[in-house]
Amino acid sequence: MKEPYHLIEETAGEHLYCACGRSKNKPYCDGSHGGTGISPWRIQLPAPRTLKICGCTKSGIGPFCDDSHLGKKS
Repeated sequence: MKEPYHLIEETAGEHLYCACGRSKNKPYCDGSHGGTGISPWRIQLPAPRTLKICGCTKSGIGPFCDDSHLGKKS
Protein backbone atom coordinates (compact mmCIF):
# COMPACT_ATOMS: atom_id res chain seq x y z
CA MET A 1 0.00 0.00 0.00
CA LYS A 2 1.37 3.37 -0.93
CA GLU A 3 -1.35 5.48 0.65
CA PRO A 4 -0.98 6.50 4.31
CA TYR A 5 -2.75 4.64 7.08
CA HIS A 6 -5.20 6.72 9.10
CA LEU A 7 -5.19 5.21 12.58
CA ILE A 8 -6.81 5.84 15.89
CA GLU A 9 -4.29 4.59 18.44
CA GLU A 10 -6.35 4.03 21.54
CA THR A 11 -3.46 3.41 23.92
CA ALA A 12 -0.61 5.59 25.07
CA GLY A 13 2.89 4.12 25.15
CA GLU A 14 5.33 2.67 22.64
CA HIS A 15 4.20 1.77 19.12
CA LEU A 16 6.34 0.19 16.37
CA TYR A 17 5.54 0.83 12.71
CA CYS A 18 6.94 -0.93 9.64
CA ALA A 19 9.76 0.98 7.92
CA CYS A 20 10.93 -1.81 5.60
CA GLY A 21 7.70 -2.57 3.72
CA ARG A 22 7.86 -6.31 4.49
CA SER A 23 5.44 -6.58 7.42
CA LYS A 24 2.36 -8.71 6.89
CA ASN A 25 0.66 -6.64 9.61
CA LYS A 26 1.17 -3.14 8.13
CA PRO A 27 1.42 -0.50 9.29
CA TYR A 28 2.69 -2.29 12.39
CA CYS A 29 6.08 -3.97 12.57
CA ASP A 30 5.99 -7.77 12.73
CA GLY A 31 9.77 -8.33 12.75
CA SER A 32 10.04 -9.03 9.00
CA HIS A 33 12.86 -6.46 8.74
CA GLY A 34 15.31 -8.97 10.27
CA GLY A 35 18.56 -9.02 8.29
CA THR A 36 17.73 -5.90 6.26
CA GLY A 37 19.57 -3.38 8.43
CA ILE A 38 16.30 -1.44 8.70
CA SER A 39 14.77 -0.78 12.10
CA PRO A 40 11.09 -0.15 12.70
CA TRP A 41 9.83 3.34 13.33
CA ARG A 42 9.35 3.63 17.08
CA ILE A 43 7.23 6.29 18.72
CA GLN A 44 6.08 6.96 22.25
CA LEU A 45 2.55 8.33 22.46
CA PRO A 46 1.79 10.28 25.62
CA ALA A 47 -1.96 9.80 25.08
CA PRO A 48 -4.36 8.20 22.60
CA ARG A 49 -4.53 10.06 19.27
CA THR A 50 -5.33 9.92 15.58
CA LEU A 51 -2.29 9.43 13.31
CA LYS A 52 -1.46 9.47 9.60
CA ILE A 53 1.21 6.76 9.25
CA CYS A 54 3.40 6.37 6.16
CA GLY A 55 2.41 3.50 3.88
CA CYS A 56 5.11 3.90 1.20
CA THR A 57 8.18 3.79 3.55
CA LYS A 58 9.64 6.91 1.85
CA SER A 59 8.62 9.52 4.42
CA GLY A 60 11.34 11.84 5.67
CA ILE A 61 9.45 12.19 8.94
CA GLY A 62 8.59 8.51 9.45
CA PRO A 63 6.51 7.01 10.80
CA PHE A 64 4.36 9.98 9.93
CA CYS A 65 3.25 10.61 6.35
CA ASP A 66 4.87 13.58 4.57
CA ASP A 67 3.03 12.93 1.27
CA SER A 68 6.09 11.30 -0.34
CA HIS A 69 3.69 8.76 -1.88
CA LEU A 70 2.42 11.57 -4.13
CA GLY A 71 5.83 11.77 -5.83
CA LYS A 72 6.16 15.51 -5.31
CA LYS A 73 9.63 17.02 -5.01
CA SER A 74 10.08 19.74 -2.41
